[in-house]
Amino acid sequence: MAFKGENQMTDILQMVKSKDPNEKEFHQAVGEVMESVKPVLDRNPQYRKAKIIERLVEPERVIMFRVPWLDDQGEIQVNRGFRIEMNSAIGPYKGGLRFHPSVNLGILKFLAFEQVFKNALTTLPMGGGKGGSDFNPKGKSDNEVMRFCQSFMTELFRYIGPNTDVPAGDIGVGGREIGYLFGMYKKLRNEFSGVLTGKSLNWGGSLIRPEATGYGSVYFAAEMLSARNKNLEGATCLVSGSGNVAQYTVEKLLDIGARVVTLSDSSGYIYDEEGINREKLEFIKTLKQIKRGRIAEYAQKYSSAVYTPVDPSLEYNPLWNHKAMCAFPSATQNEINAKDAQNLVNNGIRVVCEGANMPTMPEGIAIFLENGTLYGLGKAANAGGVSVSGLEMTQNSMRLSWTREEVDNRLKMIMQSIHKTCLDTAEQYGTPGNYVNGANIAGFVKVVDAMMDQGLV
Repeated sequence: MAFKGENQMTDILQMVKSKDPNEKEFHQAVGEVMESVKPVLDRNPQYRKAKIIERLVEPERVIMFRVPWLDDQGEIQVNRGFRIEMNSAIGPYKGGLRFHPSVNLGILKFLAFEQVFKNALTTLPMGGGKGGSDFNPKGKSDNEVMRFCQSFMTELFRYIGPNTDVPAGDIGVGGREIGYLFGMYKKLRNEFSGVLTGKSLNWGGSLIRPEATGYGSVYFAAEMLSARNKNLEGATCLVSGSGNVAQYTVEKLLDIGARVVTLSDSSGYIYDEEGINREKLEFIKTLKQIKRGRIAEYAQKYSSAVYTPVDPSLEYNPLWNHKAMCAFPSATQNEINAKDAQNLVNNGIRVVCEGANMPTMPEGIAIFLENGTLYGLGKAANAGGVSVSGLEMTQNSMRLSWTREEVDNRLKMIMQSIHKTCLDTAEQYGTPGNYVNGANIAGFVKVVDAMMDQGLV
C-alpha cells in the first residue's frame, strides 16, 4: 500500500492503528516519532520511496510462547512469554525483559520501537528489541522465580545469542532473575557467552550497570542545564518510582548536591520535606532490593515523611504537585498526564528528565514545550542503562573487566555525546532546544541510513 503527499504520516499511523487496534502505547510511540521526522522525509524523498516508515513500524520478528511452571504448592501455572526483535540494522537486537502483569504485545512493541532509536543515540552498535512476560515476581519465592525463569529460557534460548539478540533486565527483572536466566541458557547451549547483560560482577557483569540508567538521566539533566549556564547544585527534585532507576537517580543527585523529596511505588508515594539523605537512601535500597517491601514503610520509619496512598479517583498524581526545580519520572509509561504536566509547570519545574520509558503522555509533552521547560525525553535521557549494557557486551567480548571509574567516565561521555547530538540535530532541523525532535531525528537518521545501505531486507 503506497502513501503519498502531505497526508502520508497520518495515513501510516492509521494503518498501524487498523492493523493492531488495541496497542495504544505502540500507536503513541509511533505517533511521537512520526511528528518529529516529517522534515527529514521532506528533505530526503528516497526514504519515502523506500517505504522506510512502513518497514520501521513492523518488527523484524515477534516471538510469543507459553511458559508453564510449578509454584511452591505443586500447582501448575501458565504465563505468556514474548520477545520483539524490532530492528537489527546497526547491530544485534538489544533491550530488556520485563516481568509484570501489565505486559502485553502492545507495550512490548512500544518499548522495542523506542529502543531502536535510543540504542542508535548511544554511539554503540546495537539494534532494538524488548521482551518479557505477564508473570508477576512480587510475592513469589526465590524458588518460584527460578522455576519460572528456567521455563522461560527453555524457549527464548532458541532466538538469542551474543551476536544475535542480547536481552537485559527491566521492570521485575533484576540481578536475581538475570542469574537464573543465564544459568539455564548456559546449560542449554553449553557455552559461556555475553548473551545477557546485567550479570553479577563475578561472572561477567559490569561495574556501574545497576546504577547506569539513574546516573545517566542525572548526567543528561546536568548537560541540559549546563548548556544554559545553570547546574543542579541545591536544586529540589521530585523523583517517582523506587526501583533501580529511581534509587540511583537519587544517589547521583546527592553526589551533585541536589535535594530529593519524593519516591513512589504502585501503592503510593512519600514526600519527605527534609530530603532523602544517604542513610534514608540505604534504607530504601534494602527495603526494595532485599526485603521487597512497600514505600509506605519509609514513612513509618522517618517521621519527616508523609505517605499518600494511590487514589484512583484522582485525575492527577499528587507526587507531581510539589514545588521543585527538577522532575525525574522514573517509574513507568504514561505516569504524567496533561494535569500533572500543568501542575509541574505551575510549581516552578524547570527541568523534566525521563528515567522511565515514555512516562509523559503527548498532551503533557506539549505543555512542557509550550512553557519552555527543559524536557529530556526517555530515549535520550535514560539511554545510560543500555549504554552500559553495550559496554558490558564489549567487556565480555574482550574477556576484560574495566574499573568503576572507567565505566562511569565512558557513561558520562556517552550522555554528553547524546545531549550534543540532540541539541545539534534540533538546531539543524529548525527547532533549536527541542530535545524531542533532536533525539527522534538523530536516532531515526542513523537507523534508516543503515537500512538503506543494506537493501530491501
